[in-house]
Amino acid sequence: MNTTANKKSKTDGLTQELSRLIGKENVLHILEDRICYSYDGSKQKYLPDVVVRPQSTQHVSTILQFAHEHEIPAYPRGAGSGLTGGAVPLRGGIVLDFTQMNRIVEIIPEDLTATVEPGVVTQTLQSEVAKHKLFYPPDPASAPFSTIGGNVAECSGGITGLKYGVTRDYILSLEVVLADGSIIHTGRKTLKSVTGYDLTRLFVGSEGTLGVFTQITVKLLPLPEKIETLLVFFATPQDAVKSASQIIFNNLLPRALEFIDKSSITCIKGYNQEIQIPAEVNALLLIDIDGRESSVKTEASLIEKIVLENRALKVIPAKSHKERDALWEVRRAISPALYNIAPYKINEDICVPRSRILEILDRIADIHKRYPSLKVASFGHIGDGNIHVNVMYDKGEQQKALAEKMIEEILRNTVEVGGTISGEHGIGNVKSAFLSLEIPPGELKIMKDIKQLLDPKGILNPGKMFR
Repeated sequence: MNTTANKKSKTDGLTQELSRLIGKENVLHILEDRICYSYDGSKQKYLPDVVVRPQSTQHVSTILQFAHEHEIPAYPRGAGSGLTGGAVPLRGGIVLDFTQMNRIVEIIPEDLTATVEPGVVTQTLQSEVAKHKLFYPPDPASAPFSTIGGNVAECSGGITGLKYGVTRDYILSLEVVLADGSIIHTGRKTLKSVTGYDLTRLFVGSEGTLGVFTQITVKLLPLPEKIETLLVFFATPQDAVKSASQIIFNNLLPRALEFIDKSSITCIKGYNQEIQIPAEVNALLLIDIDGRESSVKTEASLIEKIVLENRALKVIPAKSHKERDALWEVRRAISPALYNIAPYKINEDICVPRSRILEILDRIADIHKRYPSLKVASFGHIGDGNIHVNVMYDKGEQQKALAEKMIEEILRNTVEVGGTISGEHGIGNVKSAFLSLEIPPGELKIMKDIKQLLDPKGILNPGKMFR
């Protein structure tokens, strides 16, 4: 009873003070509201003491100055779509919900730049710049609902990473509020700048542990004139992987080059998608080519020739925008369809050198043999070596423990072949125990020293990244 009363008193005290500082209309404190901010895409649940919805950089500065003074944990949050616990308030405290800071401040076509607030939805920015015949390339699967601020915090990747890179490659400058409420600006709104240390890249991918973004300037590209999509059937995953390597070896760089394995194919058959996949198909490649119409036509023809030389069973080209959507529905259906296999899953995002893709897939298959009660499905961005390995399991602590043990083996093997434990999801608290598998002690100490320098009281997203 006393614990409950103390928690209520703490929430009431925070609510009153924050309401005075930024207005009571920007503070949420009732239990039902706080529950909505207690979890993210990782499905963990930790209840915050209070939720604030800042409307401006000054609001954020005021909130963090207060949190720093009283040593209260502060958790920045975009759409809460992250998969590694980045937005989960592990130690209560204050959640900063950035969905109200959602203005596109400016788009300057002549400069190929746009400046936005962190709550802008990724797909909204893409649609707005397309009106100027411009293109914001980073395209995570969560683009229809994830926010730019969250993408920058996690350095999100996505299907276009092979050709266009990831979020960090498009961030020119940042307005950042530090742990004590002070405001800094990194980088410049120019396409080139090598003045001083690159603080912008330091903050990109820092998962809210070093500072809180309040304005973001991104680089844009001219919008491609044409996109062509091919779906390719293979009898073996080896043929699919070899085809992907041959495409790149022949100086062809697709916009997207996606791989889907047999387990994933089994899941998606008949799952809200129109494409019929024959029984003899054990792997798929989904390929986008973009650019000028004449060059796209030539590249599509060359890619079709390469995959057929590598024993592709069938190549299905999209002949219209509707058919392109139907082909991509094969890829989009995988994640929800996996729950047809088992009610729980762990979705990893390992990334290995392209030359080691077959090796890591073979290693995963060997590891799986030691865990026969679990199910495994692999798919993802084979063009840049980023494979989503999904380990699925049934209800029960024993099954969960087996799944976690298998994941650890997969991550260890990934590092052994020169890969990384996270290509795009980040570390959060879900992977913090594995960080030392990849980062040597010396480098890890430098990272922790930087955290200590910028956040000496440890209030920014505590419990994330490091243990």
